[in-house]
Amino acid sequence: MILIENVKFLVGENLKEGNILIDGNKIVAIGDAKDKSDFVIDAKDLVAIPGLFNCHTHSAMTLFRGYAEDMPLQEWLEKKIWPAEMRLNEKVVYLASKLACVEMLKTGTVFFNDMYFFPSATARAVEETGIRACLSSAFFDFFNSEILEANMKRVEKELKELKNFEVLRAIAPHAVYTVSIEGLKRSVEIAEKENVFIHFHLAETEKEVVEFKKKHGKGIVKALDEIDFLSPRLFCAHSVWLDKEEIALLGKRGVNAIHCPTSNMKLSVGKVMNFPEMRKSGVNVLLGTDGAASNNSLNMFNEMKFCALLQKFYYGAESFRAFEAFRISTENAGRAFRINSGRIEEGWLADLVLLDLKQVHFAPCHDLIANLVYANSTVDTVIVDGKIVVENRYFEGEEKLLEEFSKEVERFFT
Repeated sequence: MILIENVKFLVGENLKEGNILIDGNKIVAIGDAKDKSDFVIDAKDLVAIPGLFNCHTHSAMTLFRGYAEDMPLQEWLEKKIWPAEMRLNEKVVYLASKLACVEMLKTGTVFFNDMYFFPSATARAVEETGIRACLSSAFFDFFNSEILEANMKRVEKELKELKNFEVLRAIAPHAVYTVSIEGLKRSVEIAEKENVFIHFHLAETEKEVVEFKKKHGKGIVKALDEIDFLSPRLFCAHSVWLDKEEIALLGKRGVNAIHCPTSNMKLSVGKVMNFPEMRKSGVNVLLGTDGAASNNSLNMFNEMKFCALLQKFYYGAESFRAFEAFRISTENAGRAFRINSGRIEEGWLADLVLLDLKQVHFAPCHDLIANLVYANSTVDTVIVDGKIVVENRYFEGEEKLLEEFSKEVERFFT
């Protein structure tokens, strides 16, 4: 058992103070709770928040942090990223993913939704670091039936392998400009057969939307609906170039849309997710960093800030509240992945982050949520599934990992 004593903690938007008692992997009591505990944390200068969810990333792309800079998306993909990815192997993906897991944990993320290759290598990293994850088998078919068939065999094999790990699973057709309609149909069939999620890039650029309509005579969302692709199991990253009717249809079908503001700004996609319309249509909006190649950081506190600022810049100062950035990074995400995480409540999973309040950049604290979103939060302790994985800002073994990773990066790019 873990007892967190004298701690301030967030329940929704309300700040409370007292103790939090953890037994096994659950919060069993809050308030005046006390018990004979194996471990006691004196948290008088700390605040507890629910752990954050990074709902769209490519964790092993830490390998490409700073590798392809100041380029538009298509050029970035075709000239730098895709050619480098052709040389990926299981070892480098494992080390790059493990580095990403540690980076996320040390910045308060307890769960990430990943789309990449060699998912079992990432699953090993997940289990060794203690973070939660939904891992996907990603594929492209480039409108070639032979490539599609080869990838379907690989996808089914990888999804089967992921059953050996304590992770959620997904199938990840990349996007409509890299995967055929037949490939998308097959994704739905596999997702339903295996009862897994679907992870997908949607309407990231105007070019993607215009070219699809030219080719198919209809918009992407309508075409996806016609093949039963839209459902609560679907997670759509970006979702930027959508009109009101398309957003309404996403809401009607229970789709989850993932805002990736930093990546969208850095790759200059030319628009911002229409969060006010998403809210109005009942779309469950989540937040993600995208990969470190298009963000350079996997820090969800940074992402919450950029999310709020970009929405305010585009739609007006009153269009978006700081708490909304916090909610889409916690409670909304837990609901989307069907797990009781994202709130500090009795009976919920013990996925908690303790932040250090005694920092000059956090003072004064007129509004805790505003400080969480707009100031630079300092993570002291991270608890995932009832286990302490970061303590006093330190992840055990991080120096050795960094050394191994650095050597592998040198080999990869030589």
